[in-house]
Amino acid sequence: MRTLRAVAAVGIAALMLSTAACSGSEDKAPASNTQNAAAGPLEKVTYMSGFGLFGRESYVYAAIDKGYFKEAGLEVDVKPGLGTNPNLKALSSGTVQYASIDLTGAFLEYGRQGGINDFTIVGAVQQRSLTALMALEESGISTPRDLENKTIGAQPGSVNQVLFPTYARLAGIDATKVKFQNVAPQQQPQLLASKQVDVITQFPVGKPGVERAAGGKKAVVLPYTDVITDLFGGAIGVSKKTAQEKPDQVKRFMTALLKGLADTIGNPQEAGQIYAKFEKTQPAPVAAAEMTLMRPYVDLGSGLGQIDQARAARSIAILQGAGAIPDGLKPEDVISFNLIPKPTA
Repeated sequence: MRTLRAVAAVGIAALMLSTAACSGSEDKAPASNTQNAAAGPLEKVTYMSGFGLFGRESYVYAAIDKGYFKEAGLEVDVKPGLGTNPNLKALSSGTVQYASIDLTGAFLEYGRQGGINDFTIVGAVQQRSLTALMALEESGISTPRDLENKTIGAQPGSVNQVLFPTYARLAGIDATKVKFQNVAPQQQPQLLASKQVDVITQFPVGKPGVERAAGGKKAVVLPYTDVITDLFGGAIGVSKKTAQEKPDQVKRFMTALLKGLADTIGNPQEAGQIYAKFEKTQPAPVAAAEMTLMRPYVDLGSGLGQIDQARAARSIAILQGAGAIPDGLKPEDVISFNLIPKPTA
């Protein structure tokens, strides 16, 4: 744990130094502006979580609780998200300024004909996709083939549902034999426990909460990454207008958020306690367990928040090869690499 926290601290120190260390005046501006903004009135922005308000979102509350956003000159209001597609709509409409977006879902939405494209990604939260399906062990569901003739509870527009046809195709199952039922994120564990659905679209980190709702019964996780490789997880999106008109604010927001992320993966128990100050969806121990499970998905070796351009291109190629999106989409169409806080070498 001490080593993990030390590595996280080094990564964040690098993130904060990178803005001041560059020689160009444009690169020096964010650090100076951050100090001025912190001394004056705070800029009010709204952040939308990825999927409900569970313990896995502790990092945004840590950034609030520890004053990282305030130091960056920002006052952040948090709203519960409903999945990638609804979150993108909220960004495009201006309802929120920042939103958690599954990066794979972002590629799918941007690439499809008539899809939402008024957004850009400005940093990663998880380097590996959390997209998964979950069932109770007693159901007998243990492989993708067991999903046929079953009902999956899902939030419409969530990346789990949007990506399912690609997952099914690569897993060798008939997607037409699987029924989806509309279920809000907060209701999914209870409906699974009461057997009103056979499977739910969940993240692996949600397993402690699902098992708690099921009275301690064991859950089975079917990660999409078992059949679709090179998929990124959650990322932070903004509208193109915000990216163009307020790049300094975006960098300040991301730097503060990533400090919160470093703290929560370094100390999940503290993360659970901070979460419990803000939300009551889960008790502190369950929130802490979610953050503990999330640590392997936050790849410190690549640098907090980073998105490797070559890997992003491979992810797009996988989706194109599966027929999920047409050819022609490039990583830079969806990702503003210049707005991602860069750690120094």
